[in-house]
Amino acid sequence: MSERLIYLPLGGAGEIGMNAYVYGYGQPGRERLILVDLGVTFGDMDSAPGIDLIMADIRWLEDNRDRLDGIFITHGHEDHVGALGLLWSRLKAPIHTRRFTGALARMKLEEAGQPTDRLRIVEPYPHVVEAGPFRVQFVPVSHSIPESAALVIDTPAGRIVHSGDFKLDGTPVVGEAFDPVLWHKIASEAPVAALMCDSTNVFSTHPGRSESALAQPLLEFVSAQKQLVVATTFASNVARLKTLADAGVAAGRQICLLGRAMRKMVTAAVEAGILRDFPKVIGPDEAADLPRDKVMLIVTGSQGERRAASMQLSMGRYLGLQLREGDSFLFSSRTIPGNERPVIRIMNNLSRMGVNVFDADSGFFHVSGHANRPDLEAVHELLKPAVVIPMHGEHMHLREHANLARAKGLSAEVVTNGTMIDLAGGGIRVVDQIETGRIYLDGNVLIGAMDGVVRDRIRMALNGHVTVSVIVDENDEALPDAWVETMGLAAQGRAGVPLSRHLESELGEFLERADHATVMSDKKLEEGLRRITRQVAMEEIGKKPEVKVVISRLAAD
Repeated sequence: MSERLIYLPLGGAGEIGMNAYVYGYGQPGRERLILVDLGVTFGDMDSAPGIDLIMADIRWLEDNRDRLDGIFITHGHEDHVGALGLLWSRLKAPIHTRRFTGALARMKLEEAGQPTDRLRIVEPYPHVVEAGPFRVQFVPVSHSIPESAALVIDTPAGRIVHSGDFKLDGTPVVGEAFDPVLWHKIASEAPVAALMCDSTNVFSTHPGRSESALAQPLLEFVSAQKQLVVATTFASNVARLKTLADAGVAAGRQICLLGRAMRKMVTAAVEAGILRDFPKVIGPDEAADLPRDKVMLIVTGSQGERRAASMQLSMGRYLGLQLREGDSFLFSSRTIPGNERPVIRIMNNLSRMGVNVFDADSGFFHVSGHANRPDLEAVHELLKPAVVIPMHGEHMHLREHANLARAKGLSAEVVTNGTMIDLAGGGIRVVDQIETGRIYLDGNVLIGAMDGVVRDRIRMALNGHVTVSVIVDENDEALPDAWVETMGLAAQGRAGVPLSRHLESELGEFLERADHATVMSDKKLEEGLRRITRQVAMEEIGKKPEVKVVISRLAAD
């Protein structure tokens, strides 16, 4: 049997978030495997109410974990490392990261009570990590978090470049610049059989802008404000935190960081030696005692997270600090698709207070961490891969990226979650389709997408809930009195009487005429009570609620 080189995205190919990509080499069904990234995305009230985190379903990889030779994490963003602590125990393979990413990965493992002795800190290119038949190198790239890396993956069937998240930034403020000379060297060492490439900003037609270009606009903004200034951005964007803090200090203000994630990220970056000369920060108590024009708050919650500092400040008071009319609030970030509603809620809350709200559309206050369309074309031209396989994007991003590559004469294929392809032999061949889904963190419990928990929660949210309680006495006769409790339903329907009373009346009539066979069967009795409840509720209020039936049977003495 001839060896094959497989690529299997489990998450991140057809969505932005929960990245998880499998590579394998060997005989069919016996390939040695590596996993690149293990991230999360976040639940929302429309599709996943009450869910904290969402991860790729790694069941296929778990079933084949005896063939897994390593996990490689490209950088420290949640959508690439956030599931490591929660899912590592199902895989138990060595973890390879760069130093700063490793500090964040260690926190994830420790928080989940997992051992950290399988964590390996790796030096960047030209250092090589050998994992089964794979030789992997971490190549520094610029992104919105320090020590991001692309992976050069050498296999007996050819070289793969996995771009990770990247941008072409020669002056990123914090972290490493994109080095075209190094990439030219990599491209000349060996032909690139396949480029798996970030697709996030494929629709942005202008060249990407450097992080360093924000320094002056942000300084001018902060200097122009007359009262308290608050700025929010991603806690992981250490370069932006420094740019904002430097602007605040230059404008004569003291800096206060609000939000556990932000303080942890800055501490980790300082300890790793990545973040130097970060301004001195003060605590919220000290900030509250200073004149408002002498303070700048840098806070978490740029995506509307309900527990973060931005949302808390917009709702009144947070750690003794309160916004007032005339204060200024800056979103130095872009809103991730799907987060628009909570972000707008914060903005409206702030507006009601009289706070002046600014975002990326108000001025030059944000640059993306991802390569724009011209930058993607430049990378295609630099590496000249035999095939471009878009990743890290929704389907429309992947398709547009593939079309972009084809327009320049390159071969390209859209490969979505669950599609296993073989890259050996210079072509692309679909060899399997793996069932992929999602894993939810619900509170502190992991549940599967098919477990029904989220489905039932959505149905209750949409339709309300009714509990029906009945008693069957010791003579096996149903008492004609049913007890009804409703949740999430209108109290009164078209009949002009309380809905619960109307339901009890109709259910009582059903119990009085129910035959002996129905009363003796829990299943038949439940079906009848549920049918009557949903039918009456539909007639009265136009809803078919979820119904729970409780049957109590009294035993004869």
